[in-house]
Amino acid sequence: MSAHDQVSVSEPSEHYLMFAASPRLDYAARLREIDPKARFSVICRPRHLAALAADEGLQRVLAVRQDASLEEVVALARTVHALDPVTRITAFWEQDQDRAAAVGEELGVATHRPETVRLVQDKGLMRERLREAGVEDTTAARAFGEDDLLAFGERAGYPFIVKPTAGTASFGVTLVHTPEEVAEAFRTAAGDFPGITRLGVLAEQFHSGDQYSVEGFSEAGEHVVVAVTRKYSDPRNMVELGHVLPAPLDPADRAAIADHVARVLDALGVEFGPTHTEVVLTADGPRVIETHLRVGGDEIFCLTEDATGVDMIDCQARQASGEKVLPGIRATLEAGREPRCEAIWYRTAPEVTGTFMGLADGEPQDPGVTVLLAPGSRLTGLAGSFARAVRARASAPTAEEAVTAARAKLDALSLVFHVTPPERDYV
Repeated sequence: MSAHDQVSVSEPSEHYLMFAASPRLDYAARLREIDPKARFSVICRPRHLAALAADEGLQRVLAVRQDASLEEVVALARTVHALDPVTRITAFWEQDQDRAAAVGEELGVATHRPETVRLVQDKGLMRERLREAGVEDTTAARAFGEDDLLAFGERAGYPFIVKPTAGTASFGVTLVHTPEEVAEAFRTAAGDFPGITRLGVLAEQFHSGDQYSVEGFSEAGEHVVVAVTRKYSDPRNMVELGHVLPAPLDPADRAAIADHVARVLDALGVEFGPTHTEVVLTADGPRVIETHLRVGGDEIFCLTEDATGVDMIDCQARQASGEKVLPGIRATLEAGREPRCEAIWYRTAPEVTGTFMGLADGEPQDPGVTVLLAPGSRLTGLAGSFARAVRARASAPTAEEAVTAARAKLDALSLVFHVTPPERDYV
Protein backbone atom coordinates (compact mmCIF):
# COMPACT_ATOMS: atom_id res chain seq x y z
CA MET A 1 0.00 0.00 0.00
CA SER A 2 1.43 3.38 -0.99
CA ALA A 3 1.51 6.43 1.24
CA HIS A 4 -1.36 7.88 -0.78
CA ASP A 5 -3.44 4.78 -0.09
CA GLN A 6 -2.97 4.86 3.71
CA VAL A 7 -6.04 5.77 5.70
CA SER A 8 -5.52 8.55 8.26
CA VAL A 9 -7.28 7.80 11.54
CA SER A 10 -7.55 10.86 13.77
CA GLU A 11 -7.81 10.67 17.52
CA PRO A 12 -11.41 10.99 18.72
CA SER A 13 -12.05 14.35 20.32
CA GLU A 14 -13.19 14.74 23.90
CA HIS A 15 -16.78 15.61 24.80
CA TYR A 16 -17.01 17.44 28.14
CA LEU A 17 -20.23 17.57 30.11
CA MET A 18 -19.81 20.63 32.33
CA PHE A 19 -21.91 21.42 35.38
CA ALA A 20 -22.72 24.94 36.57
CA ALA A 21 -21.01 28.05 35.26
CA SER A 22 -19.11 31.08 36.42
CA PRO A 23 -19.25 34.58 34.93
CA ARG A 24 -15.64 35.11 35.96
CA LEU A 25 -13.77 31.86 35.33
CA ASP A 26 -14.37 30.59 31.80
CA TYR A 27 -13.30 26.98 32.12
CA ALA A 28 -14.58 26.08 28.66
CA ALA A 29 -12.20 28.64 27.15
CA ARG A 30 -9.31 27.26 29.21
CA LEU A 31 -10.09 23.71 28.11
CA ARG A 32 -10.35 24.81 24.46
CA GLU A 33 -6.81 26.21 24.73
CA ILE A 34 -5.65 22.81 25.95
CA ASP A 35 -7.72 20.82 23.44
CA PRO A 36 -9.04 22.92 20.52
CA LYS A 37 -11.03 19.97 19.16
CA ALA A 38 -12.99 19.37 22.36
CA ARG A 39 -16.77 19.65 22.42
CA PHE A 40 -18.77 21.00 25.35
CA SER A 41 -22.25 20.46 26.70
CA VAL A 42 -23.50 22.19 29.85
CA ILE A 43 -26.07 21.35 32.51
CA CYS A 44 -26.63 24.39 34.69
CA ARG A 45 -29.18 26.32 36.71
CA PRO A 46 -31.35 28.91 34.89
CA ARG A 47 -29.55 31.84 36.52
CA HIS A 48 -26.29 30.72 34.92
CA LEU A 49 -27.62 31.13 31.39
CA ALA A 50 -26.55 34.76 31.13
CA ALA A 51 -22.93 33.78 31.74
CA LEU A 52 -23.09 31.27 28.88
CA ALA A 53 -25.01 33.34 26.34
CA ALA A 54 -21.93 34.64 24.52
CA ASP A 55 -20.29 31.22 24.12
CA GLU A 56 -21.29 30.06 20.64
CA GLY A 57 -18.94 27.09 20.86
CA LEU A 58 -21.15 25.08 23.22
CA GLN A 59 -22.86 22.08 21.64
CA ARG A 60 -25.88 22.29 23.92
CA VAL A 61 -26.99 23.96 27.17
CA LEU A 62 -29.59 22.42 29.47
CA ALA A 63 -30.94 24.64 32.25
CA VAL A 64 -32.39 22.66 35.15
CA ARG A 65 -34.07 24.26 38.14
CA GLN A 66 -32.20 24.15 41.45
CA ASP A 67 -34.68 21.80 43.15
CA ALA A 68 -34.75 19.25 40.33
CA SER A 69 -34.13 15.68 41.48
CA LEU A 70 -30.89 13.90 40.73
CA GLU A 71 -32.94 11.33 38.80
CA GLU A 72 -34.15 14.05 36.43
CA VAL A 73 -30.63 15.39 35.89
CA VAL A 74 -29.27 11.88 35.29
CA ALA A 75 -32.03 11.21 32.75
CA LEU A 76 -31.15 14.38 30.84
CA ALA A 77 -27.46 13.48 30.92
CA ARG A 78 -28.26 10.02 29.54
CA THR A 79 -30.02 11.71 26.61
CA VAL A 80 -26.99 13.89 25.92
CA HIS A 81 -24.75 10.84 26.19
CA ALA A 82 -26.91 8.94 23.68
CA LEU A 83 -26.63 11.81 21.18
CA ASP A 84 -22.93 12.42 21.71
CA PRO A 85 -21.03 10.10 24.10
CA VAL A 86 -19.63 11.99 27.07
CA THR A 87 -15.95 11.30 27.73
CA ARG A 88 -15.27 13.75 30.58
CA ILE A 89 -17.35 15.36 33.31
CA THR A 90 -16.39 18.58 35.10
CA ALA A 91 -17.78 20.51 38.05
CA PHE A 92 -15.21 23.18 38.73
CA TRP A 93 -17.02 24.97 41.51
CA GLU A 94 -19.09 23.91 44.51
CA GLN A 95 -22.56 24.03 43.05
CA ASP A 96 -23.92 20.92 41.36
CA GLN A 97 -21.03 18.66 42.32
CA ASP A 98 -23.67 16.21 43.54
CA ARG A 99 -25.22 16.23 40.06
CA ALA A 100 -21.88 15.69 38.38
CA ALA A 101 -21.06 12.78 40.69
CA ALA A 102 -24.43 11.09 40.12
CA VAL A 103 -24.11 11.44 36.35
CA GLY A 104 -20.52 10.21 36.38
CA GLU A 105 -21.54 7.10 38.29
CA GLU A 106 -24.40 6.45 35.87
CA LEU A 107 -22.36 6.98 32.68
CA GLY A 108 -19.17 5.36 33.95
CA VAL A 109 -17.17 8.56 33.46
CA ALA A 110 -14.60 9.49 36.11
CA THR A 111 -15.50 12.21 38.60
CA HIS A 112 -15.77 12.55 42.37
CA ARG A 113 -17.66 9.66 43.91
CA PRO A 114 -21.19 10.52 45.11
CA GLU A 115 -20.28 9.42 48.65
CA THR A 116 -17.32 11.81 48.76
CA VAL A 117 -19.47 14.73 47.59
CA ARG A 118 -22.12 13.91 50.21
CA LEU A 119 -19.53 13.74 52.98
CA VAL A 120 -18.01 17.07 51.97
CA GLN A 121 -21.27 18.94 51.42
CA ASP A 122 -23.11 17.64 54.50
CA LYS A 123 -21.06 18.82 57.46
CA GLY A 124 -22.90 16.50 59.83
CA LEU A 125 -21.96 13.46 57.75
CA MET A 126 -18.38 14.75 57.56
CA ARG A 127 -18.18 14.88 61.37
CA GLU A 128 -19.50 11.31 61.62
CA ARG A 129 -17.01 9.98 59.07
CA LEU A 130 -14.02 11.69 60.68
CA ARG A 131 -15.04 10.26 64.06
CA GLU A 132 -15.44 6.75 62.62
CA ALA A 133 -12.03 7.01 60.91
CA GLY A 134 -10.33 8.12 64.12
CA VAL A 135 -9.21 11.43 62.58
CA GLU A 136 -10.86 13.66 65.19
CA ASP A 137 -13.82 13.63 67.55
CA THR A 138 -15.29 17.14 67.43
CA THR A 139 -18.64 17.07 69.24
CA ALA A 140 -21.49 17.83 66.83
CA ALA A 141 -25.21 17.17 66.49
CA ARG A 142 -28.04 18.01 64.11
CA ALA A 143 -30.67 20.37 65.49
CA PHE A 144 -34.31 20.39 64.45
CA GLY A 145 -35.38 23.15 66.80
CA GLU A 146 -34.26 25.49 69.55
CA ASP A 147 -34.64 22.78 72.20
CA ASP A 148 -32.00 20.68 70.43
CA LEU A 149 -29.56 23.57 70.59
CA LEU A 150 -30.26 24.17 74.27
CA ALA A 151 -29.68 20.48 74.97
CA PHE A 152 -26.44 20.59 73.00
CA GLY A 153 -25.26 23.58 75.01
CA GLU A 154 -25.95 21.78 78.28
CA ARG A 155 -24.06 18.71 77.07
CA ALA A 156 -21.14 20.27 75.18
CA GLY A 157 -20.85 23.63 76.93
CA TYR A 158 -20.71 27.20 75.69
CA PRO A 159 -19.69 28.75 73.38
CA PHE A 160 -20.57 26.54 70.42
CA ILE A 161 -21.10 27.04 66.71
CA VAL A 162 -24.50 26.91 65.00
CA LYS A 163 -24.52 26.77 61.19
CA PRO A 164 -26.35 25.31 58.21
CA THR A 165 -25.45 21.68 57.63
CA ALA A 166 -24.73 22.62 54.02
CA GLY A 167 -23.43 26.07 53.27
CA THR A 168 -20.76 28.39 52.01
CA ALA A 169 -19.57 32.00 52.32
CA SER A 170 -20.22 31.94 56.11
CA PHE A 171 -23.98 32.18 55.57
CA GLY A 172 -26.02 31.50 58.69
CA VAL A 173 -23.09 30.91 61.08
CA THR A 174 -23.34 32.08 64.70
CA LEU A 175 -21.08 31.65 67.70
CA VAL A 176 -23.49 31.09 70.60
CA HIS A 177 -22.27 32.20 74.04
CA THR A 178 -25.44 31.90 76.14
CA PRO A 179 -28.83 30.14 76.07
CA GLU A 180 -30.46 33.50 75.33
CA GLU A 181 -28.73 33.55 71.93
CA VAL A 182 -30.03 30.15 70.83
CA ALA A 183 -33.33 31.21 69.26
CA GLU A 184 -31.80 33.78 66.95
CA ALA A 185 -28.95 31.42 66.04
CA PHE A 186 -31.39 28.72 65.00
CA ARG A 187 -33.44 31.15 62.88
CA THR A 188 -30.28 32.40 61.19
CA ALA A 189 -28.94 28.93 60.36
CA ALA A 190 -32.33 27.64 59.20
CA GLY A 191 -32.86 30.48 56.72
CA ASP A 192 -32.66 30.31 52.96
CA PHE A 193 -29.43 31.24 51.24
CA PRO A 194 -28.60 31.70 47.53
CA GLY A 195 -27.91 28.48 45.68
CA ILE A 196 -27.62 26.30 48.80
CA THR A 197 -29.61 23.11 49.25
CA ARG A 198 -31.15 23.09 52.72
CA LEU A 199 -30.03 20.13 54.80
CA GLY A 200 -30.82 21.42 58.28
CA VAL A 201 -28.95 22.97 61.19
CA LEU A 202 -25.78 21.72 62.85
CA ALA A 203 -24.41 22.49 66.30
CA GLU A 204 -20.75 21.77 66.88
CA GLN A 205 -18.01 22.29 69.41
CA PHE A 206 -16.18 25.61 69.10
CA HIS A 207 -12.43 25.19 68.74
CA SER A 208 -10.33 28.05 70.06
CA GLY A 209 -7.16 28.98 68.20
CA ASP A 210 -5.77 30.63 65.10
CA GLN A 211 -7.62 29.82 61.88
CA TYR A 212 -5.97 28.58 58.70
CA SER A 213 -6.92 27.08 55.37
CA VAL A 214 -4.92 24.60 53.35
CA GLU A 215 -4.90 25.11 49.60
CA GLY A 216 -4.25 21.62 48.34
CA PHE A 217 -4.20 19.61 45.15
CA SER A 218 -4.77 15.88 44.85
CA GLU A 219 -4.04 13.32 42.15
CA ALA A 220 -4.57 9.56 42.28
CA GLY A 221 -5.27 9.88 46.02
CA GLU A 222 -2.01 11.77 46.72
CA HIS A 223 -2.29 15.20 48.34
CA VAL A 224 0.11 18.15 48.00
CA VAL A 225 -0.10 21.33 50.07
CA VAL A 226 0.30 24.29 47.73
CA ALA A 227 -0.04 26.92 50.47
CA VAL A 228 -1.33 27.45 54.00
CA THR A 229 -3.39 30.61 54.50
CA ARG A 230 -3.81 32.49 57.79
CA LYS A 231 -7.43 33.55 58.16
CA TYR A 232 -8.94 36.29 60.32
CA SER A 233 -12.67 36.12 61.12
CA ASP A 234 -15.36 38.17 62.82
CA PRO A 235 -15.89 36.50 66.24
CA ARG A 236 -19.68 36.99 66.05
CA ASN A 237 -20.57 35.29 62.79
CA MET A 238 -17.19 33.89 61.67
CA VAL A 239 -17.30 35.87 58.41
CA GLU A 240 -13.72 36.12 57.21
CA LEU A 241 -12.23 39.62 57.41
CA GLY A 242 -8.91 38.90 55.74
CA HIS A 243 -6.32 36.36 54.63
CA VAL A 244 -2.57 36.19 54.15
CA LEU A 245 -0.38 33.49 52.64
CA PRO A 246 1.99 31.84 53.12
CA ALA A 247 0.86 31.82 56.75
CA PRO A 248 3.45 32.76 59.39
CA LEU A 249 3.87 29.26 60.83
CA ASP A 250 6.81 27.41 62.32
CA PRO A 251 7.72 24.23 60.41
CA ALA A 252 6.34 21.88 63.08
CA ASP A 253 2.89 23.53 63.09
CA ARG A 254 2.78 23.61 59.30
CA ALA A 255 3.66 19.92 59.13
CA ALA A 256 0.99 19.10 61.72
CA ILE A 257 -1.65 21.00 59.75
CA ALA A 258 -0.61 19.39 56.46
CA ASP A 259 -0.66 15.88 57.99
CA HIS A 260 -4.08 16.41 59.57
CA VAL A 261 -5.61 17.70 56.35
CA ALA A 262 -4.23 14.72 54.42
CA ARG A 263 -5.90 12.38 56.92
CA VAL A 264 -9.17 14.31 56.54
CA LEU A 265 -9.08 14.07 52.74
CA ASP A 266 -8.24 10.36 52.89
CA ALA A 267 -11.14 9.69 55.26
CA LEU A 268 -13.55 11.52 52.93
CA GLY A 269 -12.29 9.66 49.87
CA VAL A 270 -10.89 12.66 47.98
CA GLU A 271 -8.82 11.39 45.06
CA PHE A 272 -8.21 14.32 42.73
CA GLY A 273 -8.60 18.03 42.15
CA PRO A 274 -8.16 21.18 44.22
CA THR A 275 -9.27 21.32 47.85
CA HIS A 276 -9.74 24.18 50.29
CA THR A 277 -9.72 22.91 53.88
CA GLU A 278 -10.32 25.21 56.85
CA VAL A 279 -8.76 24.30 60.20
CA VAL A 280 -8.18 25.70 63.67
CA LEU A 281 -4.80 25.18 65.33
CA THR A 282 -5.88 24.41 68.89
CA ALA A 283 -3.74 23.68 71.94
CA ASP A 284 -4.38 19.99 71.19
CA GLY A 285 -3.42 20.23 67.53
CA PRO A 286 -5.28 20.97 64.27
CA ARG A 287 -9.05 20.53 64.08
CA VAL A 288 -10.99 20.78 60.82
CA ILE A 289 -13.82 23.27 60.33
CA GLU A 290 -14.84 22.09 56.86
CA THR A 291 -13.41 21.22 53.48
CA HIS A 292 -14.39 21.90 49.87
CA LEU A 293 -13.73 20.22 46.53
CA ARG A 294 -12.63 23.46 44.90
CA VAL A 295 -10.06 26.23 45.09
CA GLY A 296 -10.35 28.75 47.92
CA GLY A 297 -12.68 31.68 47.35
CA ASP A 298 -12.14 35.27 48.46
CA GLU A 299 -9.36 35.60 45.86
CA ILE A 300 -7.32 32.96 47.71
CA PHE A 301 -6.56 31.14 44.46
CA CYS A 302 -5.18 34.45 43.10
CA LEU A 303 -3.12 35.03 46.24
CA THR A 304 -1.80 31.48 45.91
CA GLU A 305 -0.65 31.98 42.34
CA ASP A 306 1.05 35.30 43.07
CA ALA A 307 2.82 33.98 46.18
CA THR A 308 3.82 30.50 44.96
CA GLY A 309 3.61 30.57 41.17
CA VAL A 310 1.07 27.71 41.13
CA ASP A 311 -2.01 28.53 39.03
CA MET A 312 -4.54 26.19 40.63
CA ILE A 313 -7.25 27.08 38.11
CA ASP A 314 -4.96 26.09 35.22
CA CYS A 315 -3.98 22.91 37.08
CA GLN A 316 -7.65 22.07 37.59
CA ALA A 317 -8.40 22.51 33.88
CA ARG A 318 -5.36 20.51 32.79
CA GLN A 319 -6.15 17.69 35.18
CA ALA A 320 -9.74 17.64 33.90
CA SER A 321 -8.33 17.16 30.39
CA GLY A 322 -6.35 14.12 31.53
CA GLU A 323 -2.94 15.65 32.27
CA LYS A 324 -0.88 14.76 35.34
CA VAL A 325 -0.29 17.99 37.26
CA LEU A 326 1.33 17.10 40.60
CA PRO A 327 4.87 16.86 39.13
CA GLY A 328 4.56 20.39 37.76
CA ILE A 329 3.11 21.71 41.03
CA ARG A 330 6.00 20.22 42.99
CA ALA A 331 8.55 21.63 40.57
CA THR A 332 7.07 25.12 40.89
CA LEU A 333 6.99 24.95 44.69
CA GLU A 334 10.62 23.80 44.79
CA ALA A 335 11.89 26.43 42.34
CA GLY A 336 13.25 28.72 45.06
CA ARG A 337 11.21 31.88 44.41
CA GLU A 338 11.91 35.15 46.17
CA PRO A 339 9.87 35.14 49.44
CA ARG A 340 6.56 36.93 48.86
CA CYS A 341 3.45 37.15 50.99
CA GLU A 342 0.03 38.10 49.64
CA ALA A 343 -2.74 39.57 51.80
CA ILE A 344 -6.33 40.62 51.28
CA TRP A 345 -8.56 42.52 53.72
CA TYR A 346 -12.25 43.39 53.66
CA ARG A 347 -14.46 46.11 55.05
CA THR A 348 -18.09 45.14 55.62
CA ALA A 349 -21.19 47.27 55.26
CA PRO A 350 -22.84 48.43 58.52
CA GLU A 351 -25.78 46.40 59.81
CA VAL A 352 -28.35 49.11 59.20
CA THR A 353 -31.26 49.83 56.90
CA GLY A 354 -30.03 52.02 54.10
CA THR A 355 -28.12 52.27 50.84
CA PHE A 356 -24.46 52.12 49.86
CA MET A 357 -23.64 55.27 47.90
CA GLY A 358 -20.01 54.54 46.97
CA LEU A 359 -16.60 55.96 47.84
CA ALA A 360 -16.43 59.56 48.96
CA ASP A 361 -13.64 60.23 46.45
CA GLY A 362 -15.20 58.34 43.55
CA GLU A 363 -13.43 55.42 41.92
CA PRO A 364 -10.49 53.88 43.84
CA GLN A 365 -7.11 55.10 42.61
CA ASP A 366 -5.20 52.08 43.93
CA PRO A 367 -5.48 49.06 41.57
CA GLY A 368 -5.28 46.85 44.64
CA VAL A 369 -8.60 48.22 45.92
CA THR A 370 -11.92 46.84 44.65
CA VAL A 371 -15.40 48.09 45.53
CA LEU A 372 -17.64 45.04 45.89
CA LEU A 373 -21.05 46.67 46.33
CA ALA A 374 -22.58 48.62 43.47
CA PRO A 375 -23.69 52.16 44.34
CA GLY A 376 -27.36 52.02 45.20
CA SER A 377 -27.12 48.56 46.82
CA ARG A 378 -29.60 48.09 49.63
CA LEU A 379 -27.95 47.09 52.90
CA THR A 380 -30.93 45.28 54.42
CA GLY A 381 -30.60 41.51 54.05
CA LEU A 382 -26.88 41.43 53.26
CA ALA A 383 -25.27 38.51 55.08
CA GLY A 384 -22.10 36.48 55.21
CA SER A 385 -19.43 37.34 52.70
CA PHE A 386 -21.95 39.29 50.63
CA ALA A 387 -22.02 42.02 53.27
CA ARG A 388 -18.52 43.12 52.27
CA ALA A 389 -18.34 46.57 50.72
CA VAL A 390 -14.71 46.85 49.63
CA ARG A 391 -11.47 44.86 49.64
CA ALA A 392 -7.77 45.64 49.35
CA ARG A 393 -4.82 43.49 48.31
CA ALA A 394 -1.14 43.98 49.13
CA SER A 395 2.18 42.17 48.74
CA ALA A 396 5.21 42.25 51.04
CA PRO A 397 8.18 40.09 52.06
CA THR A 398 6.45 39.06 55.31
CA ALA A 399 2.88 38.18 56.27
CA GLU A 400 2.67 40.91 58.89
CA GLU A 401 3.81 43.59 56.44
CA ALA A 402 1.36 42.40 53.79
CA VAL A 403 -1.61 42.48 56.19
CA THR A 404 -0.62 45.90 57.51
CA ALA A 405 -0.37 47.28 53.97
CA ALA A 406 -3.77 45.88 52.92
CA ARG A 407 -5.50 47.28 56.00
CA ALA A 408 -3.81 50.67 55.49
CA LYS A 409 -5.33 50.88 52.01
CA LEU A 410 -8.81 50.45 53.49
CA ASP A 411 -8.13 52.94 56.28
CA ALA A 412 -7.40 55.55 53.62
CA LEU A 413 -10.88 55.16 52.09
CA SER A 414 -14.10 56.94 53.04
CA LEU A 415 -17.29 55.03 52.28
CA VAL A 416 -20.63 56.82 51.99
CA PHE A 417 -23.88 55.25 53.23
CA HIS A 418 -27.39 56.68 53.28
CA VAL A 419 -28.91 55.31 56.48
CA THR A 420 -32.67 55.14 56.85
CA PRO A 421 -33.67 55.99 60.42
CA PRO A 422 -35.97 53.48 62.12
CA GLU A 423 -39.65 54.24 62.61
CA ARG A 424 -40.27 55.64 66.08
CA ASP A 425 -43.39 55.88 68.18
CA TYR A 426 -44.57 59.33 69.17
CA VAL A 427 -47.17 60.90 71.44
